[in-house]
Amino acid sequence: MKLTIISKQLPFSLQLALFLTLSIGTGQAQETKKRLPIIDVHVHAMKANPNFTSEMCPWFLKDMPGSGPNQEPPSFMNTDCVAPLKAAKTDAEMQEAILRANKELNITMVVSGDAGVIHKWHSAAPDKIIPSLGISNSNQMTVEAFRDSLSNGFYKVMGEVAPQYQGMSPSDMSLDEYFGVAEELGIPVGIHMGTGGNGMANITSPKYRASLGQPFLLEDMLARHPKLKIWVMHAGYPMADQMIALMGANAYVYVDLAGFIWSYPLEEIHAYLKRLVQAGFAKRILYGTDLMIWPGLLETSIGVIQNANYLSEEQKRDILFNNAVRFFNLDASKFE
Repeated sequence: MKLTIISKQLPFSLQLALFLTLSIGTGQAQETKKRLPIIDVHVHAMKANPNFTSEMCPWFLKDMPGSGPNQEPPSFMNTDCVAPLKAAKTDAEMQEAILRANKELNITMVVSGDAGVIHKWHSAAPDKIIPSLGISNSNQMTVEAFRDSLSNGFYKVMGEVAPQYQGMSPSDMSLDEYFGVAEELGIPVGIHMGTGGNGMANITSPKYRASLGQPFLLEDMLARHPKLKIWVMHAGYPMADQMIALMGANAYVYVDLAGFIWSYPLEEIHAYLKRLVQAGFAKRILYGTDLMIWPGLLETSIGVIQNANYLSEEQKRDILFNNAVRFFNLDASKFE
């Protein structure tokens, strides 16, 4: 069954309902069969914000109208679809949704963001939450404090590293010692590369530069740290040529599908994913959501992978689970 996005039309609503029933499942048949494990490598732990509880339609960037300095800015998202996704409105509601996904969808999550929230989630589900420490500029913590944080055993990953929002290249020397620590300790690193939405530079993040999302900007940093294992978040979208060339030159570079998998037009998502697979990198694509406050994005984004008719069943399992096991050096038997 192929899932397509057709705003305000019954066929999409029906397809989505059928997909959630059959693939995510609430029936007795699903309850008697253990769900195959999934690893989401890109989840954000955030405290509830009463001003940030809007509903959201997946693939909302299918229409990106322009604006002007004296006009209403384009909305970051919209609700112009049959079944907008609901936002969690409290910390407790979000944690409950995370724990439910851990159990019912058999999802293990690599989580970055608010330290207090990460600790709470990890305490509630220590086998399902992999803590990640994000840093995007040297003002956040000293190199010594960063080393101590990674050495104490709680944080297993460095990410999300997002210098693009700071107006910096990922190869900026101000971050180099931090990458050196990660390399020395064998800590994998997730780095934001790619787009950030509609009107990012002149509406929400004035330091943001699209050109700083070029995957080739990683080359100097990778050359200085040849044993560092990284994954490029958002798969460097939309710069497929650079992403493919970088992965071809660097065997320790992977990508995740987070963010763009539920925001850009569905046809565009499939075209980009298919390009990476056709180029030979199906074994280096990681499943991720960029999950924030909409728990329904888990089912939505899993559906994109499961309904991709150009992927074999082996490739789907690789993206949803096997590739992350290899990348993070996990023991697959612990997920059985």
